[in-house]
Amino acid sequence: MSLSAPGGAPLNPEDAENSEQIEQAFAVKVVQHIETYWKILEKVPGSQLRLTKFDDEIYEHFKKEFPDFDPKATLDEDEMKSKEGKERWRNFINDYDKRIDDFNFGTVIRTNPKFEYGEKETIFAVRMQFYAIEIARNREGLNDWIHDKAKSGSN
Repeated sequence: MSLSAPGGAPLNPEDAENSEQIEQAFAVKVVQHIETYWKILEKVPGSQLRLTKFDDEIYEHFKKEFPDFDPKATLDEDEMKSKEGKERWRNFINDYDKRIDDFNFGTVIRTNPKFEYGEKETIFAVRMQFYAIEIARNREGLNDWIHDKAKSGSN
């Protein structure tokens, strides 16, 4: 997503003040992303889904860099956003610069694969964190329940 200043000139994020319009545009983009992903999971079991053409590489790289990550466990936001956590993630994420569109664009991740998206069940993250975590969850079939629930018509 690229934003423009009034008059159509490209907006330099370094010079931009936090504006309500920018925050709203960001929120809309995030909501569109998670709604689209959820609709896809309702139509296709996560275990059969590919999120990028690099899924295999992302998954192997993620397992190597985060060997203690348990896709079934609730995400520890404090650990992810600690000084050490940020450094580990930054190194992982930056490997995908120029290969994955919007690799560092902000989004949200469900804290636990058993939950639907909700205000208390999500944390802010960047797109590559979303890809890494959701690819791992999908590979282990942890998102298949969403398709099963949609298919059965239960709420």
